[in-house]
Amino acid sequence: MVNAVIMRLSGKCGVLHMNEVSNEFLNRVSSLIKEAKKNVKTAVNIAMVYTYFEIGRMIIEEEQNGDNRAEYGKYIIKNLSSFLTEHYGKGYSVDNLKLIRRFYTIYKTDSIGETVFPQFKNYPATVTGRKFYLSWSHYLKLMRITNIEERHFYEIESVKNDWSLSELKRQYDSSLYERLALSKNKDEVMLLSQKGQIIEKPADAIKDPYVLEFLQLPELPVYSESELENKIIDHLQQFLLELGKGYTFVGRQVRLTFDEEHFKVDLVFFNRILKCFVLIDLKIGELKHQDIGQMQMYVNYYDRKVKLEDENNTIGIILCKDKKQSIVEMTLPENNNQIFASKFQTVLPSKEELQNILNEE
Repeated sequence: MVNAVIMRLSGKCGVLHMNEVSNEFLNRVSSLIKEAKKNVKTAVNIAMVYTYFEIGRMIIEEEQNGDNRAEYGKYIIKNLSSFLTEHYGKGYSVDNLKLIRRFYTIYKTDSIGETVFPQFKNYPATVTGRKFYLSWSHYLKLMRITNIEERHFYEIESVKNDWSLSELKRQYDSSLYERLALSKNKDEVMLLSQKGQIIEKPADAIKDPYVLEFLQLPELPVYSESELENKIIDHLQQFLLELGKGYTFVGRQVRLTFDEEHFKVDLVFFNRILKCFVLIDLKIGELKHQDIGQMQMYVNYYDRKVKLEDENNTIGIILCKDKKQSIVEMTLPENNNQIFASKFQTVLPSKEELQNILNEE
């Protein structure tokens, strides 16, 4: 009797009845099943990559047995395509087998250091020692990148950040590799292809320019700063992808008040890697020194009033349509590592132009 009363009272206080199950429990079980299905799909996709690599190796080796290798190679692929299609269905056309053959020729002597992905140390290796971590669709995209350092960078970043194929395509189309390389010396550029993007200090997390083509805004700023902000919020997931690693959204138009005056920061994020707040101010025109001074005030406020003792100093990023680098350098102290001014553009950059700039440096 007492237990029954307790159960009824507990139910009114938010504790579950005996015949109820919490949504939190149900969601945890559901998440476990979803993760398992994802892991199975990933394992199957990667297993096919290893299979295609081996098929490519077998085609190349078989070609060596013919007197006229070029003609014999065509004969092999044509007949192999007919045989595999008859037995296994679609996916083994002549064109696909040519891609599989090319896949082997590209990756047979290509490798990425074991230290980059220690979590995959138990992954199987091919006869040449190569390991694969992505789907076949990812490698079809990567194979088209002729610069081996650039190709390594996108493979490493795809694995580290769990990029989908569409995210990989977007990062490549936005010239992420070239944009990061522009702010680095030759040794640091080489590290991009060996370890991917390493974020150890605020400057490592900054891009210039930021590419916001997903907002679908015209290149000429015929929109207001509030419209730009609204577009970013509407496409927040894509904006987070462009910002880079470790960012979580905190708020928009965050109000700061002191001496009975109110100020608002356009966008506030927190970077889990750098363990600090990141404040973003949007400027659709040319950057002025007053804009830098305003951001300095915001950063000082967060450092003194908001951040916790175990968090690092706040970073401020002013996203502007245009800037004079001399104004930025003369307004900020020489040892500045908190305030950054970066251009933004609403169309994809020309990879050729960025590569030419890199080659000139």
